[in-house]
Amino acid sequence: MMIIDGKKEAELLREEIKKEILKIKKSKNKVPGLTVILIGNYTPSQIYVKNKEKNSKEVGMNSDVIKYSDDVSEKEILNKIKELNNDQNVSGILVQLPLPKQIDKEKIINSIHPSKDVDGFNPVNVGNLSSGYQGLVPCTPMGCLMLIKKVEKNLSGKHAVVIGRSNLNGKPMAQLLLKENCTVTIVHSKTKNLQQECLKADILVAAVGVPNLVKKDWVKKDAIVIDVGINKLNDKIVGDVEFDQVKDIAKAITPVPGGVGPMTIACLLKNTLECFKASQT
Repeated sequence: MMIIDGKKEAELLREEIKKEILKIKKSKNKVPGLTVILIGNYTPSQIYVKNKEKNSKEVGMNSDVIKYSDDVSEKEILNKIKELNNDQNVSGILVQLPLPKQIDKEKIINSIHPSKDVDGFNPVNVGNLSSGYQGLVPCTPMGCLMLIKKVEKNLSGKHAVVIGRSNLNGKPMAQLLLKENCTVTIVHSKTKNLQQECLKADILVAAVGVPNLVKKDWVKKDAIVIDVGINKLNDKIVGDVEFDQVKDIAKAITPVPGGVGPMTIACLLKNTLECFKASQT
């Protein structure tokens, strides 16, 4: 059994990105720039944005965080995004979710230019992914796939089961696995015989936000288990997978914390670099 070290893999990816940015800086005297819009004082968002800023600077990118109070108008945010879309020094734009209720999430996501949409949530990028075209891919599923491929390079013909059907994780994860020639099943809260479906998986990705949902008797022997969940339970951070039970049966498993989380931010930096490179051609 292998515990997949997301921290270490994220560090390796950041090192690669750092080297590439150094080369770009030498040849073009420019570096990629990531701008994050943060609205309100939601603590998890603040922590997450602080980590993004720290990691961006460590790899040599320009990083800018624009903060607004909870009561900011939708119009003001849309105007700022328009300005950033036209700013050549900004390679990537990210609006930190969740948003306050007066701001329409869809409108905000749709207003970010697809070429600067480092989260991969704009419908153009979503369409590119589902059609198998080049485009920006959401950071968490991209990170998950990289971790899966550290265990098994060739996924062709494997049966993958994704628990959760969100636009952020479940759906893009399924598309990425299809691209790898997996047979993919998406299961969710309305699925009948959820446990039976999960038991068929060679690759099981849990992205549903229910603490310790996946038990030992849900997992096939030697399956690769990727836990996207981050839940608070009795003041402890746990995933969607009952780690201590499942680790004895899985071929490989990601811990929570220290698995998928660090890869998400590293993949955000990767997307920002890709946006910058595309803008230079």
